[in-house]
Amino acid sequence: MKYSEYQHLLFERKDDGILLITINRPDVLNATNNRLHWELSRVWLDIADDAETNVVVVTGAGRAFSAGGDLAMIEDMTANAGNIAKAWKEAGDIVYNMINLDKPIITAINGVAVGAGLAVAFMADISIASESMRITDGHLRLGVAAGDHAVIIWPLLCGMAKAKYYLMTADFIDGKEAERIGLVSLCVPADKLMDKAMEVARKLARGPQQALRFTKRSLNNWLRAAGPAFDASLALEMMGFFSPDLAEGVKALQEKRQPSFPGFATTK
Repeated sequence: MKYSEYQHLLFERKDDGILLITINRPDVLNATNNRLHWELSRVWLDIADDAETNVVVVTGAGRAFSAGGDLAMIEDMTANAGNIAKAWKEAGDIVYNMINLDKPIITAINGVAVGAGLAVAFMADISIASESMRITDGHLRLGVAAGDHAVIIWPLLCGMAKAKYYLMTADFIDGKEAERIGLVSLCVPADKLMDKAMEVARKLARGPQQALRFTKRSLNNWLRAAGPAFDASLALEMMGFFSPDLAEGVKALQEKRQPSFPGFATTK
């Protein structure tokens, strides 16, 4: 697939084999609709085949990185086995295709990052946050289990205690706190974000490419080893799309109020 065929990702070639990708739905804070979700699962395969690219930098257009899945996409998935299966596959592909791309990925997290957007932000090899960044895994706010990237990467980044706290409470975290607990590589002032991301990208792009890629491949074996836990977490997340809790979570977001989750009944 050619880069020109992507609808919600912009591509700009920089010096030294650096490819800048901008998530581009700024009118909705770059929220992921069905098309963007698929594009984020697919693009890493095209980059792998792109001989002109050695390093990737990803950011968001406007004031957000990516504000999670849009509500229309979530409503399309609710109790729809076909749509759930499609989203389940793509969510896995986002994570595994980023892990298996040997070329380094840098994210410049310029604002809000939630859901699939947060998966891209944190599955990168180097994540650079703006001080104005605000992130939450967000799944518990909807009434579904923490999914996407959370189980495979958060415990490795910030430890199990912090991972459990933030994934179970869905509290927001800013850039400085994310750096303090190890969720991101660096945190810089907002007006320095892209300069720093490009500085790091140039440093990597001018280094020994084979050694760089082999280092990433080796380190990512820690993530591959966590694959069974990640696969289980995705399946458990998808179960939530059949739960009445999800309908209440979506409605509460639409009405900008605290949800009152009904839970689900079990039969003997």
